[in-house]
Amino acid sequence: MTGTTSGGEQRLVALAAAETRGPRRDGLFALWLVVRAAEGVLPPDPVPPAAHRRRVQSIGTRVGALALPGPLKRALSAACHHLEPATPEAAVLVLRQLIAPTRDVLGNDAADAVTHAARGARTRGVGR
Repeated sequence: MTGTTSGGEQRLVALAAAETRGPRRDGLFALWLVVRAAEGVLPPDPVPPAAHRRRVQSIGTRVGALALPGPLKRALSAACHHLEPATPEAAVLVLRQLIAPTRDVLGNDAADAVTHAARGARTRGVGR
């Protein structure tokens, strides 16, 4: 793992930083966590399986504690479930499936960041 952030992650961090406290910022934070976990299993340097499992468990706990709109909370919970196998294919699936609920709840800018992450996953050789 290189420790660098992707373009999608950087966009989500910037959007969250621009928000004041509240459900929208919480949603952006939770979305960033899921995108980070999904991108963490992608080549060329995936995180170790044990670290990925801890990351996904932590996200599930955090998402459950945040005050998020229902559609986003359900999408993020489903994403955690789909990420459990820690495969690149699962990561691409999760990123693609998060675009629509993100657009509905958090708006176009956040959805564009997730779209960017999904495209990045495809260019890394998976999900074709």
